[in-house]
Amino acid sequence: MRKIKFTNGAGKLTALLFLITILLTPFVVINAGERGVLMQFGKVQETVLGEGIYVIVPIVNTVKKISVRLQKQELFAEAPSKDLQDVYIDVALNWHIMPEETNVIFQNIGDEKDVVEKIINPAVEEVLKSIIAKYTAEEIVTKRGEVKFDVDNTLKTRLHSYHVAVDDISLVHFNFSDRFSEAVEAKQIAEQDAKRAGFVALKAAKEAEAKVNLAKGEAEVNKLLHESLTHEILERQAIEKWDGKLPLIMTKDSPSILNMNDILKLK
Repeated sequence: MRKIKFTNGAGKLTALLFLITILLTPFVVINAGERGVLMQFGKVQETVLGEGIYVIVPIVNTVKKISVRLQKQELFAEAPSKDLQDVYIDVALNWHIMPEETNVIFQNIGDEKDVVEKIINPAVEEVLKSIIAKYTAEEIVTKRGEVKFDVDNTLKTRLHSYHVAVDDISLVHFNFSDRFSEAVEAKQIAEQDAKRAGFVALKAAKEAEAKVNLAKGEAEVNKLLHESLTHEILERQAIEKWDGKLPLIMTKDSPSILNMNDILKLK
């Protein structure tokens, strides 16, 4: 009986030790959208832990979880244009850490917060200043697509060297100083006034041209009429208008009646 009790006690002790071992053995869970940076005695290892459950050795190993999901960063930047106008820009940047480079990023830069503060914010500000300086304030408005294209390519190249991928960048708003805005408004008003004055001048010129053409037309008609009035036509017109009465001409001696030939001579 004593032997059986000893056996049962040993089995319970083994089970208890196994349970304690399991409880003391740490597990780490890498969730969806995360990567685990494995460290051994504080030194970053080349292995990047993907999504799943891992058993690590206490004290020897530690794991730092890093998000590799798409993240959005909103920034405000100020940059001078080519013509030295102050440009204020609201930027929305979508980015993510390259999953396979998580350990390198953590080793050289830090976690997501460090990436934003040490890499993304300074890079966006520097890139915007270099790109905006290539354009005048007016071109920034009229060539917005070209400006965005330059910013996209330059920023992607810049952040790629830090193992950060740019998914999209939006230049949400361009704002200018009050002085420049007033100058733009004044220019637009002047252009509108110039167009209006040009329209009025063109209208006046057209009207004058129409009057000249009308006068030329009337003169041409009169010339043609004058050239077409032959002696025979005048005779016919005189006959058509004659009322049958012969005109009288007073002379010193006595009144006389003109005949038709004399009338035509008078014409």
